[in-house]
Amino acid sequence: MTDVPAPDPADSVSLRIEATPEALYDLVSDPANMGRLSPECTGGHWLDGATGPVVGARFKGTNKRGFVRWSTKSTVVAAERGQEFAFEVGDSGTRWRYQFQPDGSGTVVTESRAASKPYPFIAKAFTTVLLGGVEGHTKELREGMAATLQRLKDLAESPT
Repeated sequence: MTDVPAPDPADSVSLRIEATPEALYDLVSDPANMGRLSPECTGGHWLDGATGPVVGARFKGTNKRGFVRWSTKSTVVAAERGQEFAFEVGDSGTRWRYQFQPDGSGTVVTESRAASKPYPFIAKAFTTVLLGGVEGHTKELREGMAATLQRLKDLAESPT
């Protein structure tokens, strides 16, 4: 089995949210919270005694799409509160990143994903067989980033 190239070199989506960079960072850097934000991720928890976002910390994420359920293990690769949170998913070699740029009384949040290594054969097979193909799943992930940022905006800007 050989590795094949990742489906996309990079994708990104940005949205201005009326909240501080620190508040937004706190929401996206908590794996348990991602279930409230992401259309595919249902949540997660820290591993190996980690209790928060620091470089090298690992967490397990759970995901679903229709009847298909799976989990991933990721490693935090950037953790600068109010500036950047990023992690790499071990199985797929995808790096997910959130960047926070102050903008007046709000923040422009950019969510992006990029290949950090060649897309493994097993990940491609899983995506092809269970998620309808790499191209279709890539489109869903791109749409999911926009949905995630909109949910983050709704959560951060809600009065409660």
